[in-house]
Amino acid sequence: MKAIEITQYGAPEVLRAGERPDPVPGAGEVLIRVAASGVNRPDVLQRTGNYPVPPGASDIPGLEVAGTIAGGDAQAMAAAGFQVGDRVCALVAGGGYAELCVAPVGQCLPVPKGLSDVEAASLPETFFTVWSNVFDRGRLQPGESFMVQGGTSGIGVTAIQMAKAMGARTVIATAGSDEKCQACVHLGADHAINYRTQDFAEEAKKLTGGKGVDVILDMVAGAYVDREVKCVNEDGRIVIIAVQGGTKSEFNAGLVLRRRITVTGSTLRPRPVAFKADIAAALRKHVWPLVEGGRIKPVIHSTFPAAEAAKAHALMESNQHIGKIVLTW
Repeated sequence: MKAIEITQYGAPEVLRAGERPDPVPGAGEVLIRVAASGVNRPDVLQRTGNYPVPPGASDIPGLEVAGTIAGGDAQAMAAAGFQVGDRVCALVAGGGYAELCVAPVGQCLPVPKGLSDVEAASLPETFFTVWSNVFDRGRLQPGESFMVQGGTSGIGVTAIQMAKAMGARTVIATAGSDEKCQACVHLGADHAINYRTQDFAEEAKKLTGGKGVDVILDMVAGAYVDREVKCVNEDGRIVIIAVQGGTKSEFNAGLVLRRRITVTGSTLRPRPVAFKADIAAALRKHVWPLVEGGRIKPVIHSTFPAAEAAKAHALMESNQHIGKIVLTW
């Protein structure tokens, strides 16, 4: 099969098309003939040598795919309601930038009705991440307020729409330009803060009547955590899922104590299949009907032929995109 390989750690140009043996599905797995592969920030980190591949995972980058089931564990497929030829999208621990990809059955979801393969390939990584961190770990409830840092990223456009559709009273997003702020509002955010021209902590307090935000999804960390502690509500939750601003943070621990604030975080890629399968089941029950009903929509910024994966990574690193970047096969 054709695959996109990381020939060495470095700039986007280290991504090259190559040939690999076809993967063989094992127990509880399916083989997917890939039509489209989502591009995500962890792929960039892996390419630069900053995101080690979990033990047992493919060294081929790519954490989400969409296509058709070409084979696999028949018993496991039948138990999950799948069969050869079904269109699915899947979260994988690696190997997504390839014509064929193996995925655990429990991490596969049917392509939502009405969606293309490109749109379906844009869903798994961000949808699994947002559900796990905003609703499971962050415990966002209907009627609460929510803020996401980086509202036009793949995670951001998903978090805005999912939080609003699941009943958040006030959804706030931060972004780095007025154009991106407008895009956040268009996607359903009640308010968007340009972090280059405004203090997001002060604005978030004003927008919540001085109470602060109930749940914050943070992809920056670093110095942001101190400001988030200052603008989160009593019993508020700050969930860190990336450290683009650095791994070290100083914040007022006294505020954490007095306001009963939870500061937590997680990574999804190394978690066991059973954990991810539970997320898939929750998405299928609670979120897939919202996607099929048009209340949550895929946001595709650009598509590239798989052979142009380097261009896709260069675009992601430019931070000029709004929504997802997808490779096509």
